[in-house]
Amino acid sequence: MLKKKGAPDAEHALIFMLSNRVRQFPLRQEQRDVLMDITLGRKKNRTIDLPFTAKPAAMPRKVKGMSLSIPGHHGLMERVAEALRKTQAYYVSQQHTDGYWRYELESNVTITAEYLMLLRFLGLEDRERDRKMANHILKNQRTDGTWSIYWGGKGDISTTAEAYFALKLAGFSSEEPALRKARAFIHEKGGVETSRVFTRIFLALFGEFDWRAIPSIPVEINILPAWFPISIYNFSSWARSTIVPLSMILARRPVRPLPESARIQELYKEPYKVPPVTTQRLSLFSWKRFFIILDRMIKSMEAIPAGPLRKRALQATERWLFEHQEPTGDWGGIQPAMVNSIIALSAMGYDVSNGAIKKGLDALERFTIERDDEIVLQSCISPVWDTALTALAMLYSGMEREHRSLVSACSWLTSKQIFQKGDWSIKRPHLRPGGWAFEFENSRYPDVDDTAVVLMLLNRYEDKEFIKPENMESGLRWILGMQGKDGGWGAFDVDNNMRILNQLPFGDLEAMIDPSTPDLTGRVLELLGLVGYRANNGIVRGAIEFLKRKQEESGPWWGRWGVNYIYGTSAVLVGLGAVGEDMSGPYVKRAVKWLKDNQHLDGGWGECCESYEDPTLKCCGTSTPSQTAWAILGLLAAGEGMCEEVIKGVSYLLKRQSADGTWDEQGFTGTGFPKYFMIRYHNYRNCFPLMALGRFYSQHVSRGTRK
Repeated sequence: MLKKKGAPDAEHALIFMLSNRVRQFPLRQEQRDVLMDITLGRKKNRTIDLPFTAKPAAMPRKVKGMSLSIPGHHGLMERVAEALRKTQAYYVSQQHTDGYWRYELESNVTITAEYLMLLRFLGLEDRERDRKMANHILKNQRTDGTWSIYWGGKGDISTTAEAYFALKLAGFSSEEPALRKARAFIHEKGGVETSRVFTRIFLALFGEFDWRAIPSIPVEINILPAWFPISIYNFSSWARSTIVPLSMILARRPVRPLPESARIQELYKEPYKVPPVTTQRLSLFSWKRFFIILDRMIKSMEAIPAGPLRKRALQATERWLFEHQEPTGDWGGIQPAMVNSIIALSAMGYDVSNGAIKKGLDALERFTIERDDEIVLQSCISPVWDTALTALAMLYSGMEREHRSLVSACSWLTSKQIFQKGDWSIKRPHLRPGGWAFEFENSRYPDVDDTAVVLMLLNRYEDKEFIKPENMESGLRWILGMQGKDGGWGAFDVDNNMRILNQLPFGDLEAMIDPSTPDLTGRVLELLGLVGYRANNGIVRGAIEFLKRKQEESGPWWGRWGVNYIYGTSAVLVGLGAVGEDMSGPYVKRAVKWLKDNQHLDGGWGECCESYEDPTLKCCGTSTPSQTAWAILGLLAAGEGMCEEVIKGVSYLLKRQSADGTWDEQGFTGTGFPKYFMIRYHNYRNCFPLMALGRFYSQHVSRGTRK
């Protein structure tokens, strides 16, 4: 190649041209070398890992002169590129005009059943609405007459009892075949007396359960100082926002009597006997037994007329409920807090015309989905989470950074940042706000997971006018300030790890605390690596030490917010890779080996929800697209992009993709409360495969795989 006098040589001219194109992401020297090799014809079949903004098209494509083939897997990369294009097109068509994505968050029928109970309790009977909710409940009944807490699970007595009661409220006779089968199961399990605390409370509201058989939550707990062991601020955010209204309900003990046709006394083994507070077997010396004895003492004190302390506690609780309601009517962004807060206000004497109750009911209505001939209430909604994950997946899959879908999503997410203090500030009073929540509105409860994923996305758009430096700085500062003393991160609070609280009689879901977990800690490390933190940083080292302590002997990490060990292990490996941890270290290799050893014969990975209850079932279950994607992401982060397990996992995803770019997945792979409340995020089956395939594709482009 000839040069004109005074002109830069060909290499510098090319570098100058490309650097202008991607000035936010300067090229590395090895990238420059490869570009020159291709341009000057010195070598063929080489590739370059261009930054996402430099990719000239919205879809991944083969660069001229480079091969994207993998030995022994002819045409695989072309199929991956086509799969990415289809899923990208699907998401572009699904985006709301405001810029967000929102998908169903499916749980179990108790959420809808309790909605029906709430409306009946308030006197808001609507036979047509009840019929549609009953249709949803019946649609999810198992062939044995029971209801489970997740797809493919076993019958659950509390879920079945609540579904049965809701159907009777909706006008069903106890002699209906569906109810007869359910009743037989409930009797087989010991009767409705063996149901959980929440089920007992809903039945008691209608006189169908004795209030004396329900664990006490003294309303005085709400005025205990934050340093006190049983302060409400030592409970997890979701427990706190539910316990506060429940304490008011238990103080008032309201009852709405039912006609005989709607009663469920037939579910009792011994209908004229007051059930015990707990049916669990208690060892002679245990915290659970101690708290049961304490509960009896509290019940004796509750019989005494209310004194000044109780009156003060009632007033403080009422004030807390009004202060914690969002302008949109939500409490805590979750169904239990919203339903119980409405019932608590009603128990205090407010009727349905009250502004707070009306707004609360409107908020619940926005959680509903009506389709065909059924109405379902979601336990929560997840637009921020769905939007951040989807946009990040599209970016990883090679979509042009300037694509209007991505820019619109980033703009919307920026508008959702929270700049007011919430309950988390009780433990971190000097930490300034700056996080993101899960829902449209939940200003008191931002969470670490959402904030980390949003920042991963917005970090790539810092040059946009709608993103101010304080958006990034305040978000990162808030996350760093939420690191626990153990080096890890929890979801909504910091150092929220008083495990004894799970032994309280009303803590039968074992979800009273929000301790640091490996999956969230891995997520934060992924963010920190993206913004420049390395493994030798003090904050990062503390997190890595936490992860080493939490690793299972066989290699994986437990997953708190996704099912289960696959989710936890993937999140940790991605985080460690992002901060530059030595991925050849023994503890990392153990995790990698565990993932490889547990791949299924079909090339996928899957894990059942039962693995929370029985750890020997870890990584046992039907393969799913979301869990397969998690495993692939973990292996890619560990430098295993060329291994046969990853290739088989990618092939699994390609074979199961639908023509419209989506994947089908019936299994529940999200976790609300391990063992007790599982979630099917309808977006997981699509966004995580897109992310995994995108990262796989970009890794192989950057490595210059040869034919």
